[in-house]
Amino acid sequence: MKVVGINGSARKDGNTAILIRTVFHELEEQGIETELIQLSGQVIKGCTACWACQKLKNKQCAVRDDFFNTCFAKMAAADGIILGSPVYAAGVTAQIKALIDRASVVLSVNQGLFKHKVGAAVVAARRGGAIGAFDTLNHFLHSKEMFLVGSSYWNMVYGKDTGEVEQDEEGIANMINLGQNMAWLLKKIRSDA
Repeated sequence: MKVVGINGSARKDGNTAILIRTVFHELEEQGIETELIQLSGQVIKGCTACWACQKLKNKQCAVRDDFFNTCFAKMAAADGIILGSPVYAAGVTAQIKALIDRASVVLSVNQGLFKHKVGAAVVAARRGGAIGAFDTLNHFLHSKEMFLVGSSYWNMVYGKDTGEVEQDEEGIANMINLGQNMAWLLKKIRSDA
């Protein structure tokens, strides 16, 4: 089993990466392979609504001159997906929004690619806007026939500067619990398959 975590932050190895790695630690303890994909430094253009993917139906976006198809292929091959974003202007980053916008279109014409995968969203926030960002990520996962994993509270942790999220004890405990719950669900699905 494998889980990919998408760090939608413009900051490589910042707070969002810390949250994903915290979840990963719990998954790895249960023997689940993980891979962190950082969108920092990568180009993912917004959807152009060309609908060429509808004609091609090849599980890819017709726009091939950016990082989208590489990232999407890793998501499609995984058993679980974690989407992570810091809060930007009360929402998700432009990088992860472009990813989920384009993935939504490719998935709409190649239905079932994410069906029965396990998904979770994590959000790093300085103060406000976390619920809006969390909802955006969860709406994507939910609408793609994925099973969403919850924890003891919403999957958001507070901190501004890199590393500050580690001081939010309740938030980090929530990430640990999220990882444990995700491992449990992945194993249940695998044993019933």
